[in-house]
Amino acid sequence: MYSKLKEFIPGENTAILITAAVIGLLAGIVIILFRESVHFVHEHLFVYGHKLLGINETGGWSDLFKEDGWRRLLLPLIPMFGMVLLIPLSKFFPGKVNGYGFTKFLRRVNLENGVINAKNIFIKIAATAITIGSGNSAGVEGPTAQIGGALGSQFGQKLRVSGARMKVYIAAGSAGAIAGIFNAPLAGIFFAAEIILLGTYKISSFSALVVASAMATVVSRAYYNNEAIFPIPDYYMVNPLVEIPLYAVMAVLIGLLAVAHIRFFYFIRDKFDSVQMHAQVKPIIGAFLVGSMGIIFPEVMGDGYDYIAKVLAGDGIVWVMLVLIALKSIATAITLGAGGAGGVFAPALFIGAVIGGAFGGIVHALLPNLTATPGAYATIGIGAFLAASTHAPMTAIFLLVEMTGNYMIIVPVMLTAIVGTVTANKFYSDSIDTVDFTREGIDIHEGREVAILKSIRVGKAISEDVDFISETANINNLLDLFAIAKDSLYFPVVDHEGKMVGVVSMQDVKTILHDEEQRCCHLVGAICSRDVITLTPDHNLFDAMQLFDIKGIEEIPVVEDMEEQWVVGKIKRRDVISVYNHEVLKRGISEKAGDIRLLCSSS
Repeated sequence: MYSKLKEFIPGENTAILITAAVIGLLAGIVIILFRESVHFVHEHLFVYGHKLLGINETGGWSDLFKEDGWRRLLLPLIPMFGMVLLIPLSKFFPGKVNGYGFTKFLRRVNLENGVINAKNIFIKIAATAITIGSGNSAGVEGPTAQIGGALGSQFGQKLRVSGARMKVYIAAGSAGAIAGIFNAPLAGIFFAAEIILLGTYKISSFSALVVASAMATVVSRAYYNNEAIFPIPDYYMVNPLVEIPLYAVMAVLIGLLAVAHIRFFYFIRDKFDSVQMHAQVKPIIGAFLVGSMGIIFPEVMGDGYDYIAKVLAGDGIVWVMLVLIALKSIATAITLGAGGAGGVFAPALFIGAVIGGAFGGIVHALLPNLTATPGAYATIGIGAFLAASTHAPMTAIFLLVEMTGNYMIIVPVMLTAIVGTVTANKFYSDSIDTVDFTREGIDIHEGREVAILKSIRVGKAISEDVDFISETANINNLLDLFAIAKDSLYFPVVDHEGKMVGVVSMQDVKTILHDEEQRCCHLVGAICSRDVITLTPDHNLFDAMQLFDIKGIEEIPVVEDMEEQWVVGKIKRRDVISVYNHEVLKRGISEKAGDIRLLCSSS
């Protein structure tokens, strides 16, 4: 099909752009379906649920003291019912419904073959709509990017493109989806470039992102009109000499809170993972906890967009916003950690807004004639927190400007996004999307080849067929062993307990090779090399390749533990390359792997 297409299209780049345009158009249509699905579930489950239970939807703790105030205690039933509805989905599609799935998506795109099943589009739409629509705390943006990416992957599979081209089409689909959901074409482009493509892209791939994002925005605006998601007044800096330092202080604070948010998010997820409980029950327990918080602070439920708009308009109460900083982080961690479906962008926007609103409320009360109103600081806080938690400042900058439609805020948002990101990175190098990779010893930004090597353990490539020699053996015994095992360059030397104390090679015996008397008298332990480089089965192949290149050797002994040096095998350079190539073929990565030896040595 792809070859036939090329007959009618002048040039490879033109084919990419046309394909990207089609992907963008379809992404725009699918995202409309997604947004309407979330709205449908919200109206029929969350809003109608409040009416059915006799609960005031916008009320809080004060409603408890009104007549029939006890009904507010029934609020957790609504999000819990939503999680019950997730059970059939998670049963039919195990591993694809529950939890924060964007990290798995990045793995599939950047470390594996980029092949994403079409059913993921419908799974993400249904699961996320149920989770958020029933009042659980999450966002639509992560699933949005996955839906668009799955669409792009389908085009790549149908056209049978290379792994590199597949990645471009996936990124184009994600760009179009984000552009469509936010009505923000520039944000869609930079989201795909910074987060999906990890900041590594060529002009051809960037062009595809631009085209897909533009086409999706055309579709979205045709349906929803050209309206900013958060309409706010035209804020401006009252006194730049005073406010620029204040924004910088706020950005540092936001960077620190972003680190706390990321750490807490994974702490809660780990706790839920460690709890011995049926997997289908955990999301319901999480929904109960979130609903319980919503009894007092209903603002934490759902995506929180209504309250964000209120804070941006300057109508937030300082003490409430300070409480919501923690509660929204907790609610999001519980929802996704327990197994709800959704993303973390909307919660990041919410947290950023309330941090900025609270900070702005305090400084404006202290310096009313020198500072803007709290809504301005809330606006800037959105971009700063999003940048700090995702380590994607360009995405945050353009998303905020396009979402608000206010270009007067460009200077403070640029400052706070960069300062917030630098601060967060200083205290915690991972973004909210890369923690799992770091835990596995993978730096996803290093590139696919290095990431693949780091994802494979030495234990998968070792040869267990190893001959040993005792340190008390003489040289004649060693020569006999060399004669039998012609493929070995050296032999591990072991003590009386069987632990390795060194290695011996033919190079070590060449000075006494022709002296029969010395061959009988000299013991292997006297001539062996005792300063030995070793690996364990838990090391990765990238570590092995680095040692091969740095030391100029072809084999490394593998021991059970660095302290208890029981030899379990050895690893050879050619075996590492063989395992790597096998893994590349298994993952369906069709572009040339390149010289991994040179790659590792240059790293």
